[in-house]
Amino acid sequence: MNFPLEAFTAVSAANPWTYVVFAAIGFAFGYTLEMAGFGDSRKLAAQFYFRELTVLKVMFTAIAVAMTLLFGAVGLGLLDFSQVWVNPTYLGSGVVGGLIMGVGFIVGGFCPTTSLASASTGRIDGMLFMLGGFVGAFLFGETESLFDNWYTNAGYFGRLTLDQVFGVPAAVLVPVVVAMALFMFWGAEQLERIVGRKDPRSEPPWRKAGAAGLFAAALAVMLVGSPTLDERYQQLTFKRSEVITQPDGKPLSVARVYSADEMLARRLAFTSPAEAFKARYQQAIKPVYLDVRSESDYNLYHLADSVNVPLGQLAGIVPDLLTEPAANTVFITIGNDEAAAVSAWKLLVASRVPNVYILEGGINQWIKVFGAGDTHYTPLAGVADDQLRYAFPAALGSRYKSCAPNPIEYEKLEVQARIVLQLKRDKSGGGCG
Repeated sequence: MNFPLEAFTAVSAANPWTYVVFAAIGFAFGYTLEMAGFGDSRKLAAQFYFRELTVLKVMFTAIAVAMTLLFGAVGLGLLDFSQVWVNPTYLGSGVVGGLIMGVGFIVGGFCPTTSLASASTGRIDGMLFMLGGFVGAFLFGETESLFDNWYTNAGYFGRLTLDQVFGVPAAVLVPVVVAMALFMFWGAEQLERIVGRKDPRSEPPWRKAGAAGLFAAALAVMLVGSPTLDERYQQLTFKRSEVITQPDGKPLSVARVYSADEMLARRLAFTSPAEAFKARYQQAIKPVYLDVRSESDYNLYHLADSVNVPLGQLAGIVPDLLTEPAANTVFITIGNDEAAAVSAWKLLVASRVPNVYILEGGINQWIKVFGAGDTHYTPLAGVADDQLRYAFPAALGSRYKSCAPNPIEYEKLEVQARIVLQLKRDKSGGGCG
């Protein structure tokens, strides 16, 4: 298992004791690899000849057990899966990289992590393989610019999980994957018996009980299920600091916790057109304007650089928003008024997308603030809620002056700061590689 340097440094600086935790995890992982025989290249290479399939059984046991525990915790409300970092899927480079690593595994008898375990016990072949890995990493770094565009774009699917691929709840997939793993274990034992001439009596007697227990736990996860979007919304809490005046007249900052509905009622989830406009020119904030109106309304008028994702399609881009790389990204939902934008906010925060705000008053309020005096469109009377309150001569999109106000002209525009950045979850990777 590996941790990106930035995540490791940030966590460790705030909590020095985490060095001990990380060291303990690393030691336990290496010890487990060595105890499973993964420090011996002969044992690892034997899997490709179907004589010794310990690698397959150990790896898929870890996957099945971790998946069962993970989604069991999700179903019990102990863990929010959207806060678990899932490596983005790059199908093209993943396939090519898998082939390269697979060939190297067959030739050298190790994968990167098992070579470290082998080298740590003094095996020369493990040391040489590890050295080769460092050389390969250096060569990749020196030539990366030649194929960067391909390996970062070929088959990019963002945060992709099996429940999204098959359109089935994750809790339902748990017993299916566990059953597949158990079938593979049975098949592996048959291959070891036939090809490797392994005595079946050498297998531990408790393996059948362990398999039955794991499958029973997987069925329990399916029965518990996963919390719905509405249930997750009701569980949400937000921390905000407020300044109060003490009896002696001195200000005091107090941290308060609000539910999602309280955030809406107190207007803490809203950002004014002035703040949304000036956020574009602040280095501390990277605003992303999500226009959730219909395509026809968007074509009539929209903010410069805004992205049109109609409300009915918003759920489909949540995985991409969860993998948004910048920690200072702020998503601002935009409607004609506020109804659609509030619905979008509820969906996004329930999906645990961080730093989501609502444009106060929507496009109608934006035009009122920045488009006063513009004769290219005219106000309308008697318009229903969340509808455009202006008539436009043509679908000019963002070509109106007020779509991208001049920052010099509005330099002295007063802003009440409401945007508060939330901390993003740490990224971490895992696996044999």
